[in-house]
Amino acid sequence: MYFWYKIITYFFFPFSKIYLYGRRLKKKEHSSRYKEKLSITDLARGEGFLTWIHVASVGEAMSVLPIIENLIENKNVGKILLTSITLSSGKILEKKYKQNSKVVHQFLPLDIPLFTSKFLKHWKPNLSIFVDSEIWPNLIVEINKNKIPLILVNARITKKTFKRWRLLKKFSRKIFEKFDLCISSNKESEEFLKILGAKNIKNFGNLKYSNVKKILNNDLTPSFLNKIKNRKVWCAASTHQTEEIFCSRSHLKIKKIHPSTLTIIIPRHIERVEKIKNNLINSKLRVILSNELDQMSDDTDIILINSYGESSKFYNISKNVFVGKSTIESLKMDSGQNPIEAARLGCKIFHGPYVSNFSEIYLYLKTLGVSKEISNDKELSLSLVEEFKLDNAIDQKTVEKIENYGQNIFNNVIIELKKYIK
Repeated sequence: MYFWYKIITYFFFPFSKIYLYGRRLKKKEHSSRYKEKLSITDLARGEGFLTWIHVASVGEAMSVLPIIENLIENKNVGKILLTSITLSSGKILEKKYKQNSKVVHQFLPLDIPLFTSKFLKHWKPNLSIFVDSEIWPNLIVEINKNKIPLILVNARITKKTFKRWRLLKKFSRKIFEKFDLCISSNKESEEFLKILGAKNIKNFGNLKYSNVKKILNNDLTPSFLNKIKNRKVWCAASTHQTEEIFCSRSHLKIKKIHPSTLTIIIPRHIERVEKIKNNLINSKLRVILSNELDQMSDDTDIILINSYGESSKFYNISKNVFVGKSTIESLKMDSGQNPIEAARLGCKIFHGPYVSNFSEIYLYLKTLGVSKEISNDKELSLSLVEEFKLDNAIDQKTVEKIENYGQNIFNNVIIELKKYIK
């Protein structure tokens, strides 16, 4: 099967430039850096031990920030190459590390043998780390040929993904056996990796437990904070299509009891913001974007976040957070978003019935009394009204338990990575 996969990617090679140029016109690729996906770069490798970390999108990028910070401080690491696929993840990583000469970002080339070979020849990584569920067969085979250690960190194999790979037993074994180490994010993924052919698997827990530093201050202006000081505020985070309307219905129900309620919506994909805004306005709600906070008034219903990396400062003013991708039945095989960031900032977590990607995390939070499952917008509104009465954030001891749990996971992962850094 790998033979045919390789042949297909070879056939795609002549059309790769046209494909990327088309995506560029649709603003799905960087206006100039899209060429990096053709393995064209003027970035220099530099000297010393080069650790390469690949993430796909924003979620994976945020989960490995503590690892990147640790590697920056490691004197044995001379250079850190970060690669990603999506435009949004590239912007976040570029912005965060543009002043750090030790870290460089490039978009990952398409999984075409000529590109992957050229990429590895240029960068010559001493250690390669893939995050979450990033499996690129040609690239993995080429890494193995070059005898570069390959580690899969926070490995996540969903049931849906597992079923696909299971249909291709020989193909999956040929790919997964090439990982020198797989650090699983949960027990289910650990079992799936064994079946798919991975040889060296360790499970410390989900690295996303440790992916945020607690923010005590934020850059929200005093005038804005003064405007909301007497309002009931809650947040809907990582929402997917239809969930914004779900939350707007809850907002309208809460308003009957607390007329000054303010809802903050943070979509998982901000390119949907204009469509979401129009839908909310059609529901007779007053909406402002997060870059328009100076327009905040007493009758503003919804603040819609239209940029990445701002979640924490809005969690800081919300003691209750609904986490999305959890109410859509069609996504139940690949459902749920990470609730840890909000929980560590003292927020009570609400979620729908579909959280397969983070089931162990939600189970742990439930045992701490931090999370609650809701089935519909009525349940969510009633639960929020009840929480408004209590007016309590998660107690500090519980927050410390979550932080310590995450720190132990992080420490164990770092111990394993250091074995490959010389």
